[in-house]
Amino acid sequence: MDALRKEKEYTVEDIYALPDGERAELIDGRIYYMAPPSTNHQRLVHFFDREIGNYIQAQNGECEVFPAPFAVFLNENGKNYVEPDISVICDKNKLTEKGCNGAPDWVVEVVSPGSKAMDYYHKLLKYRAAGVREYWVADSERKVVTVYNFERDMMEEYAFTQQIPVGIYKGFFIRVEKG
Repeated sequence: MDALRKEKEYTVEDIYALPDGERAELIDGRIYYMAPPSTNHQRLVHFFDREIGNYIQAQNGECEVFPAPFAVFLNENGKNYVEPDISVICDKNKLTEKGCNGAPDWVVEVVSPGSKAMDYYHKLLKYRAAGVREYWVADSERKVVTVYNFERDMMEEYAFTQQIPVGIYKGFFIRVEKG
């Protein structure tokens, strides 16, 4: 009888050993390779980076916004490494030269055709378990943003043309497209 073959379990060290230019994320010891982002994907990432960064600066806020590629080590076990499209971090103690140790306060992921299962399922569960306060999934095909407010245990969907309230900031709304 053949023994069941166990899939190799990877760690953060394996991510750092990837060839230059190759990007991947690590979920529960499994590597997920990332394709280069599209132009539209990058436009949305830049839009969110600018909108959030401008708001924080105007409010003299303490939080910082980091666009991808930016390393987030979700827990101490070395088996969960992600590069969210946008990470907002309010606890400066989580920041090191390598990235963020622990959960960002707010994460925005821009869905790519090949990343839907990752963004809507795998990362959703990991971010919630790690302590992310708010998680947005922006889908340019459907022109919607799905907002998961983990502090309130709520999920809502907004059209790009709607004012989307930011849960971690009272009075801050983002509209992706003018209606």
